[in-house]
Amino acid sequence: MITSSSLDDFYERNVASFPNGITKEIGHFNVFETETLFDKNTGARIMPYSRRAYYKISWIRGRSRAEYADKVVDIHENALLFATPKIPYHWLPDDSDQTGMFCIFTADFLTPGKAGVNLDDLPIFQPGQLPVFQLGTQEVKEIEYIFRKMLKELEADYRFKYDLLRNLVLELIHYGQKLQPMQALSANQNASERISSLFIELLERQFPLESIEQRLNLRTAKDYADRLAVHVNHLNKVLKEVTGSTTTQIISNRIIQEAKILLKQTTWNIAEIAYALGFDDPSHFSHFFKRQTDFTPAAFRA
Repeated sequence: MITSSSLDDFYERNVASFPNGITKEIGHFNVFETETLFDKNTGARIMPYSRRAYYKISWIRGRSRAEYADKVVDIHENALLFATPKIPYHWLPDDSDQTGMFCIFTADFLTPGKAGVNLDDLPIFQPGQLPVFQLGTQEVKEIEYIFRKMLKELEADYRFKYDLLRNLVLELIHYGQKLQPMQALSANQNASERISSLFIELLERQFPLESIEQRLNLRTAKDYADRLAVHVNHLNKVLKEVTGSTTTQIISNRIIQEAKILLKQTTWNIAEIAYALGFDDPSHFSHFFKRQTDFTPAAFRA
């Protein structure tokens, strides 16, 4: 579920306003024109992907590229791109002439009770997919119509406008699932640095743990390799080359860092901290912590 801080960061960074009536809704939705959030002087996007906890569907018009671990997709004219908070990517414009539109929404905006959809079950949001789709002239017209309708309905006073907007989001999703994904380039150059960068980004997205109901989702090297759609041995080899540490060592070090923060800065008991960090048995957490730090969790907290 999206945190208020990540949404607040988005709106503060983009000097945008929350849509009217959204506070009465479950979840969050908004739609934007890309050129209003793109710095044409520097040719840079104002909104980095960073630690976003929301989904994004973008109609991209302009020369750019999308990078997913060891895959790169060149966008020459028009494309439809689907982004999930679970799979990191980089979007890099090749020039300052970037237009199009995009919408952002949280998973709970399309909860089963509202729209009957679990986003994690949809093929387009599955790990290993390449959710970038080329658009022809007719497809651009159809996609632009949907986005323009979103923008119009968002500004309307219609009582059930968010139900209508949910249907439009689903229309975009199903439209994309009917398209053939764009071909990825054979991009060995800088692939190691890219995989390493996206791994670290995915790792950092798991933190901070802000409540005892929150739990670490990715714990093992295989968990991360699956999300990045690379073999676990290849991920380990790349990270060893780039960072000098194995995948497991990097994950363990970050878990220990978070454990220390939770022990020193919260009142959670050790069992609660262990559970939040993915340990089903507090004794396993204690053994792990002592092996890494030479202290028991209780001794470190004292």
